[in-house]
Amino acid sequence: MLLILALIIFGALLFGFLITKTTKEVPKSWFEWKTEFKYQYLGMAGLIHDAQYAARDRVTLYKQPDRIAVITGGNRGIGLRIVEKLLACDMTVVMGVRDPVSAKSAVGAIVDLNQTKGKLICETLDVGDLKSVRNFAQRIAGKYPKIDVLLNNAGIMFAPFKLTADNYESHFAINYLGHFLLTHLLLPQLRAAGREGKNARIVNVSSCVNLIGSINYKDINGLNNYYPGAAYSQSKLAQILFTRHLQTLLDAEKAHVQVIAVHPGIVDTDLFEHSATTSVPFLKKIFFKTPERGARTVVYAAIEPSIEGQGGVYLSNCGRGPFHSSAKSPAKCERLFDYSCELLKIKEYGNGK
Repeated sequence: MLLILALIIFGALLFGFLITKTTKEVPKSWFEWKTEFKYQYLGMAGLIHDAQYAARDRVTLYKQPDRIAVITGGNRGIGLRIVEKLLACDMTVVMGVRDPVSAKSAVGAIVDLNQTKGKLICETLDVGDLKSVRNFAQRIAGKYPKIDVLLNNAGIMFAPFKLTADNYESHFAINYLGHFLLTHLLLPQLRAAGREGKNARIVNVSSCVNLIGSINYKDINGLNNYYPGAAYSQSKLAQILFTRHLQTLLDAEKAHVQVIAVHPGIVDTDLFEHSATTSVPFLKKIFFKTPERGARTVVYAAIEPSIEGQGGVYLSNCGRGPFHSSAKSPAKCERLFDYSCELLKIKEYGNGK
């Protein structure tokens, strides 16, 4: 009887592992198995955290028609619901997306664009292409001398190996490096918008998997041992390190700009398209957050008055969350920042050039 019970438990655990892997493939090395086990643990911990703090996972939308928000992505999943909430605040929302026409249609499917007092503008941007990032930033800076909120939201997850046109691994390029450059180029407009008691805000949409990330400076593209989960967690840790060091620099110059990193929660979106969870969509519907709930902490970070002046923090379910120990080391945060500037040949970060 005990043997049968043990076999049932083992079978259930094995089934759970197989349907929640970050890829549809079976891990092939101990490194890949370890990565999957870490994701299993973090996924479970994330679901528990989302349930435990559901009551505080709220954001109050208030009218602020004089404010301008720039968001990367926003045409699907969490991003689409972020845009919906910002428009409900009567803000001008500038979406940087690959296909502006389809993006406007996606927003129009959930928001009456003829009735909302918010203003929607869709501009072409491929955040994984550095030339596209520069062109987008130049257009936006030319149109808007002041930007109140920058939401670095666009991203990919668990994607097969691919190098971008600039020869960077796609997770690192899209989730981190493109946003690092975009923030540099638009920082003058953010500084211009911030004032005493009303900071401009930069929101980096990260993930709880920053906790198992590591920055592989010797092989940043993962050419020697690529695994999607490892590439994704590296990019999300990079966002946290960037958030922390940029806030240090902004505080030193007494700029009225605050930077916040956010974990939206475990959310049912098509970002999971490369993972094994696609085989059991009903489980995601039951246990994962909806995109609307996933958008709450991001918007909270962007507009909530009670966190005014609290830059450099990491939020989860509209409260402080745990982040990687490396992000608590100023030296490690600075190292990635300097490394990124070297990659992009930036001599003076935040001068917009």
